[in-house]
Amino acid sequence: MSPNTHLPVNQIIQGDCIDVLARLPGNSVDLIFADPPYNLQLQGDLWRPNMTKVDAVDDAWDQFGSFAEYDTFTRAWLRACRRVLKDTGTIWVIGSYHNIYRVGALLMDLGFWILNDVVWIKTNPTPNFRGVRFTNAHETLLWAQKTQGTRYTFNYQSMKALNDGLQMRSDWLLPICVGKERVRVDGKKAHPAQKPEALLLRVVLSSSRPGDVVLDPFFGTGTTGVAARRLHRQWIGIEQDAEYVRLAQARLDAVEPLPPGTFTFEERRQRPRVAFRLLLDYGLLSSGQALYFGKQGDVSATILPNGQLSHNGMVGSIHKVGKTIKQGPCNGWTQWYYRDPATGELVVIDRLREQVRQHYTGA
Repeated sequence: MSPNTHLPVNQIIQGDCIDVLARLPGNSVDLIFADPPYNLQLQGDLWRPNMTKVDAVDDAWDQFGSFAEYDTFTRAWLRACRRVLKDTGTIWVIGSYHNIYRVGALLMDLGFWILNDVVWIKTNPTPNFRGVRFTNAHETLLWAQKTQGTRYTFNYQSMKALNDGLQMRSDWLLPICVGKERVRVDGKKAHPAQKPEALLLRVVLSSSRPGDVVLDPFFGTGTTGVAARRLHRQWIGIEQDAEYVRLAQARLDAVEPLPPGTFTFEERRQRPRVAFRLLLDYGLLSSGQALYFGKQGDVSATILPNGQLSHNGMVGSIHKVGKTIKQGPCNGWTQWYYRDPATGELVVIDRLREQVRQHYTGA
């Protein structure tokens, strides 16, 4: 595969993620979710009080000779991810206290801009069997954009709908992967660090749109691909272990996508922009007409022929004049009202903007 090859979407690519990422086209991926080795530094086996052995993460892929070796590895894969991520793209990285602080520092060193840290609070965490520390009941996800200040995807309304109509918070209470969802071979966990599908559904739903390309450089048994496929996103998985590739492919082959539009709600900032001046052009408002700031109608301004407002000698946009009156940030569309000539009631001008969108822009 050469750097100019078409992006291999909806495929699992077996190999080392740094090598594979180097062969993918630059600026080609919309979203990355990375569940890298945590470098847990486990020393010896873990045993429950009943003397049964804990199936902990003790695989070779999670073992590093030193923090410096781990940092070198982390810096390399993050840099490779940055190259393939679109300028408008974002990356999620999950980790525990063993590694997430080192990952966060390297993210910032490489030019990523951290948007949020999200805490996955496990409702059914594995106890601390030795009784020498608090139970590790959470993991941390860092969400970062490639370039500070660029426009990125955040489906606020979709996440709000997923949270019973309330703004989604940065603490997510979700169970660890158990039951039928857990991939097993001969009754044993196939992967010690399999993430729950509910977690990945939130990540993919929040930060991408249908048709976007979601990449996971540490694919494991394919939970990221499952979530992407369910939500009608394209995906790319990179995994070096042949057995994990086999299990992930079988799992993906059985996935049924959700009905189109599930959990998808129109985001206001993605809708066509409407200039206030258009309300005059289409006769919805007129020059010389009064607008009222707030529902009480105590403060007014006059509409000028160029679409600006005049208030007490000040001239500016609906947002600028509103900001001065409010003495703080102001969205003029939701703060200014006009008087309905038929009823005499004050009506927010945002309704007129919706009329323009529906009848003149086809939105």
